[in-house]
Formats: sequence, C-alpha cells, structure tokens
Amino acid sequence: MSDDKVNQLLRKGEQIRLGPYPEFTWPAVLVGWFLGAIIAISISYAALKLGFSIEGSELAAILGWGILRGLMGRTSIVENNINQTIASAVNGASSGIMFSVPALFILSNKPGLESVADFNVPLMIFACITGAFIGLAFVIPLRKQMIDFQRLPYPSGIAVATILKSPGAGIRKSAYLFGAALLSGAVYLVVSGIFDIHEIDLGAIINRAFTPEGQETLANILPSRYSLVFYASLMTVGVGFLSGKGGFWFGAGGFICYWFLSPCLSLWGSEEVKVLVESPAGIRGEIYKPTGIGMLIGAAMGGIIMAFPLIRSAVTSMRKAGKDGRDDSAHKDELPIRLLGIAILLGAILLVFLAQQSAPDMTWGMAAAMALLGTLWIWIAGVIVAECIGRTNWSPLSGMTLIAVTILIVIANSGLDKPQTIVSSLVVGAAICLAISQASDMMLDLKSGYLVGGVPKRQQMAQFVGAWLGPCIVIGLMFVLHWGAQSETPKQTASSPAAATQPATEAETAQAPAVSEPVDNTPKDGFGSEKLPAPQADALASVIEGIVEGDVPTYRYVAGGGLGFLLAVSGLGGIGVMVALGFYMPFYIVLTYTIGCVLRIITDKTAGLRFSEQVGIPIAAGLIVGEALVGVVITMIKIFWPSTATAQETGQIWQVLQSTVLQIF
Repeated sequence: MSDDKVNQLLRKGEQIRLGPYPEFTWPAVLVGWFLGAIIAISISYAALKLGFSIEGSELAAILGWGILRGLMGRTSIVENNINQTIASAVNGASSGIMFSVPALFILSNKPGLESVADFNVPLMIFACITGAFIGLAFVIPLRKQMIDFQRLPYPSGIAVATILKSPGAGIRKSAYLFGAALLSGAVYLVVSGIFDIHEIDLGAIINRAFTPEGQETLANILPSRYSLVFYASLMTVGVGFLSGKGGFWFGAGGFICYWFLSPCLSLWGSEEVKVLVESPAGIRGEIYKPTGIGMLIGAAMGGIIMAFPLIRSAVTSMRKAGKDGRDDSAHKDELPIRLLGIAILLGAILLVFLAQQSAPDMTWGMAAAMALLGTLWIWIAGVIVAECIGRTNWSPLSGMTLIAVTILIVIANSGLDKPQTIVSSLVVGAAICLAISQASDMMLDLKSGYLVGGVPKRQQMAQFVGAWLGPCIVIGLMFVLHWGAQSETPKQTASSPAAATQPATEAETAQAPAVSEPVDNTPKDGFGSEKLPAPQADALASVIEGIVEGDVPTYRYVAGGGLGFLLAVSGLGGIGVMVALGFYMPFYIVLTYTIGCVLRIITDKTAGLRFSEQVGIPIAAGLIVGEALVGVVITMIKIFWPSTATAQETGQIWQVLQSTVLQIF
C-alpha cells in the first residue's frame, strides 16, 4: 500500500490492517456456534413439519455479517466464512437426525414395539458425532480434485460466496431477516399459541357464506374432497418462497391428489371409495400416504441409479486425491491425509463399540459387520452425494439412508428380536445419515472458501469444530417437541366454535367408518401426528415396520414405487422425492407452501431477481426462524411451566375469544 493511500485512509479515520486478515478466531467460532444453534433449531423444526431441509450456510453468512460487522465492527470476509462454516456444520444435524431418529418414536406406537423409544440417548448422540467425523474424513481429500481441478459448480456455495463478498448488503439482509422473524414469531404466538388455530378451512367458510339463513345443512359449493384448507403458518410460506420454481413439484403432487384424483374417484370409484374421498384425512391415510411412501422408496432407488455415472468420476477423484496425498507440498493447506485416515480407523472402531452397546443381545461379530457396512456406505454414499450436490445442487440423502437402514435391518434381524433390531439399525443408520449430510455440507463450504480466498485447512478444522454440537442440539430439540406434543390437550372437535378451522368435519368423521379398513393410523400426538408429521422419518418407519413384521401394503408401495422410480430417472434431479412428498403430506401444508412458490415466481418476474435475492430471501428466512423459535419456546413452556388453570377452564376462555373472532369474519 502506498504512503499516499495510507495517509488518505488515516485522514478518513479508517482502520489500516497490515498482514493477513483474521480468519480462524474465537469470535468466528463463538458466533458460529450461536448462529448454528439457532439455525439448527429453526430448520429442524421446519424439516419435521414439511419433510425436507434447507441449507443453513446462506442464513449463517447473512446473520454473520449482522453480528460480526454490524455489532462487533469486524470486517474480515474470511472470518465470516469460518463463522458460516461452523454454523452450517452445526445445522448439518438437522436433516441427518430429523430424517431418521424420529422413526423410533413413530414405531413405538405399534404393538410390541413400545420399547424402541427407550433408546440410549448418549449412545445415539455419540453415534451421530462419530458418523459426522467419518464422513468429513472421507470427503476432505476430494476437495482439490472436485473444486480445484474439476471445478464443480456447487451453486449454493457460489451463493454463499456472493453474500460473503457483500458485507454491506449482508447487514441490510440481517435487518430484513430480523424484522421478518419478529413478525412471524408474533403471528404464530397469537394465532397458534393463544387461539390454537392451526388450519383455516376456506372451503367451509365459503359454504357457510352461501348457506341460506336458517338452513342447518351447509351449502356444498366447494365439496370437502378439494380440501381447500390453509395452514396457519408463515414459516411454510417462507420455505415455499426459498424453494421458488424448484418447489413446484411438491405442490404438483398435492394438487394431483386432491384436485384431480379425488374428483375422479368421486365419479368413478366404488361406493366405499366415494364415501372415503369426501374425507381428505381418510383418503390420505388409505391411498395417498401409502402411495407417497412407495414413491419415496422408488425415487430413492431411481436416484441411486441416476448417480451411478457419477461413481466413476468420484472414484477417479479419490484416486487422484490419493496420489496428491503423497506430495506434501500439494497439501500444505489441507489437513494431512494420514491424520484423516487415522480418524476414519478410530471412527470405525468406535462405531463397532456403539453398535454392540445399542442392543443387549448384540454380538461383537454382528456389531463389527454393521459398523463395517456402515463405514463402507459412508464412503460410497458420501462421495456420490458430494458429486450430486456439486453438479445438480440436489442430494439423495434420504434415499441413501433408506437403503443403508434396510441392509442393516437384514443383518441385525438374523440374531435379535424386533425392538433390538430396529434400535441397533437406526443407531448405525443415524450415524450414516449424519456422515452423508456433513460430507455434502463440507464441499459446499469449501467451494465458498475457494471463491473468497479462505485457507482450506482452517475451514476443514472449522467443520469439525461445529459438527459435534449439532447432534446434541437437534436430539435435545427432538425430545422437547415430542414431549410437548404429548402434553397438549386434545384438539377441539367439529362442534366447537373453531370448527371451521379444522380440515375434517363431523359428517366426514361419521362417514369414515363405512370403509372396511381403518381410515387412518396416524398417531394422535408426537412424531407422525398432524402437528409433527416428520414425513421422511415416517416413511422410514413404515419401511422398517414392513420388513420386520412382514406386512407391507404391497400393491400401494409397488404402484407408488414404480411412479417414483420413473420420476427419479426423468433427468430432473429430485423431482421424484418432491412429488412423493406432495402425495404424502396433508394438502393444507402443500397448499400453503405453494403460496410461497407463487410469490417467489411473481417477485422474480415483476421486481427482478436482484430484489428477490436482496430482500425476498432474507424475509423468507426470517419467517422460518421466527415461527420455529417461538414454536419451540411455546413447547418448552408447556413442558416445564404448565399452566395452573385446568385444560377445561383454559378451553372455555379461548372458545369465547375464538367465537368472537369467527363472528367478525
């Protein structure tokens, strides 16, 4: 820097920095842990509701500028890069755990499997951390080949680098995000926390408006089969906005079910089906949900097959990385290959011990077989997912986990009873899921670091620094949400003043038993219930139950599996999983999510892509964070500080308030 430039900066009162910019610092670590905890809680909550997760790196980069620069006056881009790396590493547990571990709670509702929910929690946490470390150790040597040589795009990594390079814009985005979080949290507190309104049945409101005064039977302007019910959730709108056009197929799956198939079945179905189709909950439980599970399985298989061409490229990357590892000069900015190899070996040994401890009757030989399989699958799946993310920005995480758990069950089922088979398989399966999640996140973050000039070794160390914290937070959150859902009072019935907000009417409930089979086995509380559907974990639980019980709804799974497979091999990455989730999820969630997608498309066309990126995305992210945090706080209050008033007295108070509001509308 010239003397004239130095004097000019001094006259302006600006700070002059000599030497390298701060990068791996305590402020970056502490802020990364703090933001990672917030983001992990928010995205885990959303994943339980909607069935899919979103990357936390962009949120961490935006909030990082708000804290590091806005509050602490720190201006280093590479320091914020370390912050977002740690925060996203913490958040990596959100999808890894929420897509797998809640299956134990769902399965505990089945006769004979009640004990699976009493698993060893510290053991599960250690298994998840072990898997995360193994996944990182496997994928780190591929950085130079995939990012430096192959130059894989990693679109999300590029987006994060853009935020990191715009500190001023980052502060503005933080303000938008914070304001939207306050709004979303306040709305959720009033609507869901106080008035206990979770759905708004627009169809019932329209029918009531067209019903002549004095007539007891509601007009049938909009039949209930169309399920025109909206989810009272700004978070869902925010997730839809972030997805944009990419979320179209999720909405399409729901519209195909309730606006095409249901009307067709009401015209040409059997009498039992015609009765069933008038109850959205009934038709979902009997037809759409099992078909959606089959589609998820088929899409997972199709995704693996579509990833086969990437295996050759991934193996080539690993071979070249191994050759480079013998040249110390080529890896002076990387973690040593030998150290990573030791980490893999120790992790595999620890996984053997954890598998053996997961079930009382587990033999060391069986534990070694499960751990060896798990370690090999982490290597294969982690590399494939890293390649998929780099080329398409799509991750077949759920499919990889589903296949791994299925194989593990086959191994464990030969010598253990059903509960022990399930628990031991999911302990190792959760480790695999965390490993795959961390591997893909590591490569995204390394791409961001490559674009902003970060030192790879420091970023790789930062990923390890954050990866251990995520499982502790997310598993703790999982128990809080499950206990909170179980502690809630039963929902209001259709005869209450808030009946218009419920998706099923009293008439529908009365008609449903006419069907010979049970209409819906959805748990009334906890995971798998309407409030915490956990669709990915529920699909996994259904597959596990079918394997261990030998009772699979074959024709629905096969039909859905074939459709999901065809969609997966269509060449549109992730379309099979998205359509399957549209079949699986309640339509009121799909419908509300679609509002966010439509708003994003309209905003992109009218206000421009720059406005969406600078304003829309931070606001949408704030809607997710605000509602999720308030939802978690409300749940914790219900658990740890229950009201002294009886549920009946509280219900009477809210019934009066709800009745007043409904009269106004």
